[in-house]
Amino acid sequence: MMRLAARRLGHSVLVLFGVCALTFALLYLVPADPARAVAGRAATAETVALVRHEMGFDRPVLAQFGGYLWRLLHGDLGRSYVQRSPVTALIAGRLPATLWLLLGAIVAELLLGIPAGILAATRRGSATDRGVMLFAFLGVSVPQFVVAILLLTIFGAWLGWFPIGGYGGLSHLVLPAATLGLLGGGWYSRMMRESLAGTLEEDYVRTARAKGASAARVVLIHALRPAIMPVLAMVGLDIGAFMSGAVIVESVYGWPGIGQLTWQAIQQIDIPVIMAVTLLAAVAVVGANLLVDLLAPLVDPRQKARGFAP
Repeated sequence: MMRLAARRLGHSVLVLFGVCALTFALLYLVPADPARAVAGRAATAETVALVRHEMGFDRPVLAQFGGYLWRLLHGDLGRSYVQRSPVTALIAGRLPATLWLLLGAIVAELLLGIPAGILAATRRGSATDRGVMLFAFLGVSVPQFVVAILLLTIFGAWLGWFPIGGYGGLSHLVLPAATLGLLGGGWYSRMMRESLAGTLEEDYVRTARAKGASAARVVLIHALRPAIMPVLAMVGLDIGAFMSGAVIVESVYGWPGIGQLTWQAIQQIDIPVIMAVTLLAAVAVVGANLLVDLLAPLVDPRQKARGFAP
């Protein structure tokens, strides 16, 4: 297990280094002068040149990249061009709301997608299967803002069960998490159905049936553990997506997460904030997938025999 962790960690470090290089390239790809953004539009050419020197933009590119990596290692994500505040502080202020939304959305997706996928896989070709696939099709097709407005109108405005927006207690989390859960649950149910349907055809599952195991035991004990691995991998990708912000859902519900911060930064070409959010999403994806790789042999011990462990 230690060798597996070391190997996966090495791959993760290489991926993050590549992401750092790409985000650093934003300084040169985005049509905006960082020195001018910091100095202000009314600044003279001499002032802009002085700011450029203080920020190190007159140094060689490799020296600038080295300084960028050194600051990252010390937790320095730079300063916002627009808000004139450390980016670390801006993200830290939004992170709790984003983490709550991430947790609620993942739980909602799993609670909707996994049971629906199991139901469809065990009743393939039936009306139940077709109904689940219809739900999955709607889940992956309907735009986020449509689902969000419908839930907000029905359960917030008409029925008054939940607040119509804002950030606070658990009641504020239900509708945003349900919106993301309905959309992501469609993908999860499709993946769970296909994965479990294939697993149910494996020889060891047929052997379990031949030995007299109940249908529930065959599905939940013998088939579900290996079939759920693709779903866990997808959870890792969703974590990265939510960490960079569910922009539309946050906008509809007035949720003060990183998505709102990202959207504002894009509109105002606030490059340090954009770079920081990109890095945060990359770290989340890499970290979640690393965790999934390490948990794989525990969820399905057969993974060891397939090269997932030394």
